[in-house]
Amino acid sequence: MSEIQIPTVADLVAKGEKPDVLFWVGCAGSYDDRYKNVTKAFVKILNKVGVKFAVLGPEETCTGDPARRAGNEFLFQMQAMANIQVLNGYEIQKIVTACPHCFNTLKNEYPELGGNYDVIHHSQFLQELINDGKVELKGGGEFKGRKITYHDSCFLGRANNVYSAPRAVLEALDAELVEMKRCKTKGLCCGAGGAQMFKDAEPGNKEVNIERTEEALETNADTIAVACPFCMTMMSDGVKNKEKEDSVKVKDLAELIAESEGLN
Repeated sequence: MSEIQIPTVADLVAKGEKPDVLFWVGCAGSYDDRYKNVTKAFVKILNKVGVKFAVLGPEETCTGDPARRAGNEFLFQMQAMANIQVLNGYEIQKIVTACPHCFNTLKNEYPELGGNYDVIHHSQFLQELINDGKVELKGGGEFKGRKITYHDSCFLGRANNVYSAPRAVLEALDAELVEMKRCKTKGLCCGAGGAQMFKDAEPGNKEVNIERTEEALETNADTIAVACPFCMTMMSDGVKNKEKEDSVKVKDLAELIAESEGLN
């Protein structure tokens, strides 16, 4: 990522400055080769609109979400307290993240341990940029006439009731948003939220990500939009299973906006 500017909070503090918003990258955004593209796309958008942001860099560690979901409360609290100490030390007030799991933990579970921040998901942040005119998508571009379907992340949708922001971002692309038969509050999990990404499949006739991918393909959309690194993996695997990689792409909202803005 040497070609794009990604300041760390430590860099800014050393110059006597503070970021307006902290970009919490998350483990997938840092280490998953596919999802690094989402991190790059979002950073390019932030740089283009002139948001004064920073990342923690090597000072960012796991939020502790996987440990808590697996039942290891002790490890979760150790990881959370270490992060809160860093965030409070830098007097961080606003956090944006592309990961709904990090979003849920930072927003809803850190306050009880002394970590109180204004936490928003990148779909909400992108919607704000569009509404404020800082990202001006031109209608009739490469997305005009194309069908895009959106897969709701469980931790973004059902856990935090964020349904409109991702759709508002997609509608701004001037594409045709086509919903799957199960969407929003009735949306079907891709399986990652139930830990199916990390273990062998449960007994049965079909894996849940295949079921969800079939629903997405029924819309005849050429793009499956996602807003979660784990949904991206599960849906991409489903598309590969159906041998549709050449005709159907799975992309994050930030990638679509960056593509529309010519920031690839």
